[in-house]
Amino acid sequence: MRKILYSLAILPLLFSCETKQSVDLIVTNANVYTVDNAFAKAESFAIKDGKFIAVGTSNDITEKYEAAETIDATGKTVLPGLIDGHCHFYGLGQNLQIADLVGTESYDEVIAKVSAFAKANPDATVLRGRGWDQNDWAVKEFPTKDKLDVLFPDVPVVLERVDGHAYLVNQKALDLASIDASTKVSGGEVILVDGKVTGVLIDTPQTLVDAVLPQPSTAESAQVLLEAQELCFSYGLTTVNDAGLNKNIVELIDSLQQDGSLQMRVYAMLSNNEENLDHYLTTGKVKTDRLNVRSIKVYGDGALGSRGATMREAYSDKDGHFGAMITPSEEMNDLAKRIAAADFQMNTHAIGDSANVVVLRAYEKVLASKTDPRWKVEHAQIVSREDFDVFSEKILPSVQPTHATSDMYWAEDRVGAERIKGAYAYKDLLNQSGIVILGTDFPVEQVSPFYTFYASVARKDLKQYPEGGYQMENALTREETLKGMTIWAAYSNFEEDEKGSIETGKFADFIIMDEDIMTVEEDKIPNLKVAATYVDGIKVYQQ
Repeated sequence: MRKILYSLAILPLLFSCETKQSVDLIVTNANVYTVDNAFAKAESFAIKDGKFIAVGTSNDITEKYEAAETIDATGKTVLPGLIDGHCHFYGLGQNLQIADLVGTESYDEVIAKVSAFAKANPDATVLRGRGWDQNDWAVKEFPTKDKLDVLFPDVPVVLERVDGHAYLVNQKALDLASIDASTKVSGGEVILVDGKVTGVLIDTPQTLVDAVLPQPSTAESAQVLLEAQELCFSYGLTTVNDAGLNKNIVELIDSLQQDGSLQMRVYAMLSNNEENLDHYLTTGKVKTDRLNVRSIKVYGDGALGSRGATMREAYSDKDGHFGAMITPSEEMNDLAKRIAAADFQMNTHAIGDSANVVVLRAYEKVLASKTDPRWKVEHAQIVSREDFDVFSEKILPSVQPTHATSDMYWAEDRVGAERIKGAYAYKDLLNQSGIVILGTDFPVEQVSPFYTFYASVARKDLKQYPEGGYQMENALTREETLKGMTIWAAYSNFEEDEKGSIETGKFADFIIMDEDIMTVEEDKIPNLKVAATYVDGIKVYQQ
């Protein structure tokens, strides 16, 4: 009789074990921000075949599922994989191969770093660098090529400004590109002093130099992408929106993703050139689990720091100077029609208030009959107050919060006290469109999305300046900021059903944090670390 009772007692346990569903991975005892519609929290989730199949309490998940691997998160915070809404992923990898000029405090320091790079790379056929910003120097004027000509008379030197909208080149590079004082190029400027070329090229003339320099091999480009991936994974990024890629790099990304070496998901904005447009607007969109090609990146104007942004009235710190449109308004209108006809998304760089209104008008005309276009204004940096209401659920702002905290030292000098009120106005843009997409614009800014988060909510730079924050009326809440880096960014990519939140059926992209980003002391946010990053439920980074 005792044996019978014992058998009956263990039957429920046996039945329970037999009915558990086998999965690949279970995470328990976590502080999970799901970022679903309710912004609900959870403790646990189960993953199978690269997707979340259940989200709930630790008891619920462990009672229903058994896994080949279980992670006890010990209360750590888990977030959806982060999405950088505007960056230059391939450009980041390229930057890792050249002289790093970010943070230089004088032109002499730039020269010293380039000289050190040249010494370390004696066989280089081109000396490249990026990151200088004359606004950070005691003498805030553009440098000249004179010192470069003396030090490097026989090898071309190309030093890119931090924003990517200006080059400083030496005479060798100018000669190769056939640039002299008479060179005129629409959409930019060859800077002259006393009628002589200084070596500074603003916007479009840069392409003349690019055209005569050697291009990297396929193997070199592949290495560039893999190095960028490694760095991005360490910061919890699982999707990057690369703002400006050519066909050959898109195809290389696809091949590396297909062979498994590139696990990063890429939303590829195609550079606006005839090869890209003729091919993709004819053959159509490309969509895999890791690659999405359905948008065109257009440059409206240049950057504020190099005074290439196009303003309605002259710059406050340079009489008679208005900047320049890289893509004139008539061409912008024609592009918008062509892109809309192909049912692609148009994502346009617009910094100045004049450029923003040109872009907004072009969008508004062609989107009237479109039901769900999700076209983006990249940066939307300085917008006239009367133009804010053109942003809508059809026209979305894609912004980079660290631009506000990088530029705040000198931005008002450029545009004056009145125009600055419509600058870096992320809350106003959110109120108009219902969402705001957040990115870094790396390598213009640093890769860390936690710098983005901090700039968004605290409106301070890494020196915790200014006390009380910069233009705090346009700060975002922590919830809004996290959404802008996850589900809203996914929505802007037409990918909200597959990523951006921890929900059943979506890709199992998630990160484990060292602290709770939603409750940690505000000034500690920039120093937060990612303990682990997962793509498709597979660990791709561990601290």
